[in-house]
Amino acid sequence: MKDIYHYIGGDLSTSPTGDLRPVESTERGKQRVLRRLMTNPGDYIFHTSYGAGLGQKVGESVNINEWTALILGQMLLEDAVAQDPTPTITLTIIDQGVSVYASYTDATTGTPATLSFDVTR
Repeated sequence: MKDIYHYIGGDLSTSPTGDLRPVESTERGKQRVLRRLMTNPGDYIFHTSYGAGLGQKVGESVNINEWTALILGQMLLEDAVAQDPTPTITLTIIDQGVSVYASYTDATTGTPATLSFDVTR
């Protein structure tokens, strides 16, 4: 069974034939990691511990070490992220938020993968 192509905060995508667009492989992993990082704990009523809640941290003072540990810990819970080598997380303070860059190995394909996004107001 395939997952539906969807980035958190975006619209569903359709295929050239008009069907819902499926996602697989490394792209599926990127979408799942981003969804986990942006989802607030408690938002999924049947999985109350799911999510890092990065979005709710906007406006708070940023502790780089805390954010890095939170992101790394949550990424390692995803089956698409290989445990070894350990993912590398780089955070940069930007205007009204934080820019996140994650480099990891896709556990499904064994290939390097990157994820880059901003957490802003």
